[in-house]
Amino acid sequence: MEKQNKYIEKVRDSYTPHERTKLDELKELDKKVKTPAIVFAYVFGSVAALIFGVGMCLAMQVIGAQLMSPAVLMAMGVITGCVGIALCIANYFIYNALLNSRKKKYGNKIVALSNELLDN
Repeated sequence: MEKQNKYIEKVRDSYTPHERTKLDELKELDKKVKTPAIVFAYVFGSVAALIFGVGMCLAMQVIGAQLMSPAVLMAMGVITGCVGIALCIANYFIYNALLNSRKKKYGNKIVALSNELLDN
């Protein structure tokens, strides 16, 4: 019986209009700070990993074996792999810089709103 009542309340709540509260505003601001940095980190990190993978494939002569000599492929693979590694390492620092800049931009609003919520 209790499960039914919880389900009924959940369905009823999904159909009743909700007022926008300050907590909702705080959640939105927090998302606004974190989402762009996270999306960038995933996309940039994926591209960097792909570049690293291409470098490994070149160095192991999985791709390009018919086009160039093994020594040239190895050199190109090592260089491309190092670029991919450097981009993977840089991804962390770029993510932190983006996140910190967004925190500076929205930090005062978030702190003021959270203090207001905590005082009530």
